[in-house]
Formats: sequence, C-alpha cells, structure tokens
Amino acid sequence: MGTHNYNLTEQFEFTGKAKTLSIIAIVIGLLAIGYGFSAEALHERTFANLLLMAYYFACVCMSGAFFLAVQFVAQAGWSASILRVPEAMAKALPIAVVILIAVMAAGLYTHNLYHHWNAPGLTDPNSENFDKLIQGKSAFLNVPFFMTRQVIFLGVYSFFALLLARLSNNEDLEGGLNSYRKSFKYSCVFLVIYGFTTPIFAFDTVMSLEAHWFSTMFGWYNFAAMWVSSLATIAIILILLRKSGYMAWVNNSHLHNLGQFIFGFSIFWTYVWFAQFLLIYYANMPEETVYFYKRFDNYEFWFYLNLILNFLAPLLLLMDRDNKRQENILLTVSIIVLCGHWVDYYQMIMPGTVEEHHGFGIIEIGTAVGFVGLFTFIVLNGLSKKPLIAKNHPFLQESLNHHL
Repeated sequence: MGTHNYNLTEQFEFTGKAKTLSIIAIVIGLLAIGYGFSAEALHERTFANLLLMAYYFACVCMSGAFFLAVQFVAQAGWSASILRVPEAMAKALPIAVVILIAVMAAGLYTHNLYHHWNAPGLTDPNSENFDKLIQGKSAFLNVPFFMTRQVIFLGVYSFFALLLARLSNNEDLEGGLNSYRKSFKYSCVFLVIYGFTTPIFAFDTVMSLEAHWFSTMFGWYNFAAMWVSSLATIAIILILLRKSGYMAWVNNSHLHNLGQFIFGFSIFWTYVWFAQFLLIYYANMPEETVYFYKRFDNYEFWFYLNLILNFLAPLLLLMDRDNKRQENILLTVSIIVLCGHWVDYYQMIMPGTVEEHHGFGIIEIGTAVGFVGLFTFIVLNGLSKKPLIAKNHPFLQESLNHHL
C-alpha cells in the first residue's frame, strides 16, 4: 500500500457561489409556493408538489443515515473516508421531518391531500359520501393514528441519524474503538427498525393517496427509489467537492464503488417496478389495474420518461467499468437518476391528488428548485462544521489506500 500525506484536518468552507445560489434557490421556491397559494384553483396542485418534495427530501436524508448504518454493520473499509457526506445528510433529517409532517398535517386539515380516505362522510353509513371500502380501512387510515405513526417513524429515524453523527464526533475527539463499537451496535438496531417500518411509511405517505388501491410491493419499490436517490446524491456531493479541491483522498475506486451501487440498485428498482406492473397487468383485476390506467391515460409521457431516466440511462451509461470511474460520467448519471426519481414520485403522487388536473410549470419547477436549495444549504452548512474526514475511524487507512 502506498503512503499519502493528506490533510486530515481539512474543512469545507460554505461561502461564495454555493451559499449564494442555494439561498437564491430557496427564494425561488418560496415565490413559486406563494404563487401556488395565491389562487384557490392551484391549492391542490401546490400541496401535491410540497408533498412530493418534502417526501423526497426526507427520503434522501433517511437514506443518508441508512448508508452510515450499512457501512458500520458491514464493517466496510472502502467508505471510511467519505462518511462525512452521508453524515451531513443524516443530520439534516430532523429539519426534513418537520417540513414533511407540517405538509401532511396541513394537507389533511385542508383536505387537499389524502381526501380519498379523509373526506367528510366517507365512513358514515348515513352519508351520501359513504364508502364501504374506506370504512373497512378506517381503523388504520384515520388522522390520529396516521399522524402518530408518521411522528413515531420519522422521530425514530431522526434519533438514530443524530446518534450516529454524535458518535462520529466523539470518535474524532476521543479516538479508540468505543464509539465505533457503539455505532455498530446502534446501526444493527436501526437497520432492523428501518427495514420493517419504511414500507409502512411509504404505504402511509404515498400509497394512501389512492386508498382504494394497494400493492404489497409498493414499500420496497419506494425503498429502492429512496436508496438509489441517496447514493446518487452522495456521488454528486463527493464529485463536486473533489472538483473544488476538497477531499483529495477520494479516488476513482471510491467512485467505482458508488457507481456499482447506483447501477445495481437502479436495476433492482426496475425489477420491483416491473414485477409490480406485470402482476397487476397479468391479473387484470379492475381494482388493481385502475392504478396504471390513470397513469396511461393522463400521465403517459411521465410513465415512459420514468423508465428511460431510472433504468435505461443507468444501464447504458454505467454498465462499462471505466464509466463508473470517470467522475464526469458518474456525475451526469447521478443527476439523471435524481431527476428520474423526481419523475417517479411525480407520477406516484399526482394521479391521487390532482388527478387529471395536473400541470407542469412554475409551481413544479419552482418548488423543486426551492427544496434543492434548502437541501444544499442545510447539508453543506452541516458539512462545514467539522473536518471532512473521520480521522480516528479504525478503517481509515484501508479507505485512503482503496484500490479496485
């Protein structure tokens, strides 16, 4: 193994263009949301876009914590020198959680979201709006239990995200293996909880927008989407930092590992998506096929664009080994994947909220830009608070000399 003289006290400075652009993006987002709420006819569409981006924001941050936990449990050496990036994403989770819960609560209160099961009279046999199917699901789909589950799940994810970040800080200060062993132990607990609850979280947040339809594969379909989106985000941040002169220890082998994960889990996402689609297509049961009928009828462009961006692009661009090691190609694919999963969430959420009254314009673009700016500001600000490398990680030397 070679020896390198890296600056293990290097810190990111969140100033200049990055800070200015993120603040401008936040302002654009606020203006777009304000525009959406300025006209009553646009309220439902605005809420749908807020849910889309708040859910996306939370999922990427949750998966940042998941990435940390996976590395600890696997006792992975290759990633020891890049953990500060997913750690900064994990530390942003509590803010993402507050925003998501606020959007859901406001959407429930105004009936602009979840009206398929939360509209007045749906569970009252004496009401003209009575729906026997919704009444049968009312023990689970009711506002108090729904919000309680959301608060508990997201609160637990945030607790473990902050705990792992705090243990990493303690490891920097104290050295030794005590913090690492605790990180391993708590990561094991977190992964079990996360694995069992994220499908329910996806059922509640997104699938219940169309409460007459359900799929037991929907949770894993969402898990694959949030995981590969987070991997793409980590890759983008690492590459842009490296291009800016930071993290010189990140080499093409680290990028190769991330490229492998993005490639592999893009294929996994496609497998789950197609398995769900094929089973429903083959069974041809009206209560199931209505989900895809809506998407073929009013969202056909988005339906096929989803597959192009999230399957064909990663497949064709990352199949070659050398492409995974070239930062410009990996950066391009990662951006495509992030845009692709925005499209994925768009065609998941819009048919159950705005239905055929969808649109694409200032509200969609502005809200997305605003949340990207917010995510960038929070994550980069968190990244600047301590050195960019976990100097006392027990596998640090393995990562610094990582070569594939």
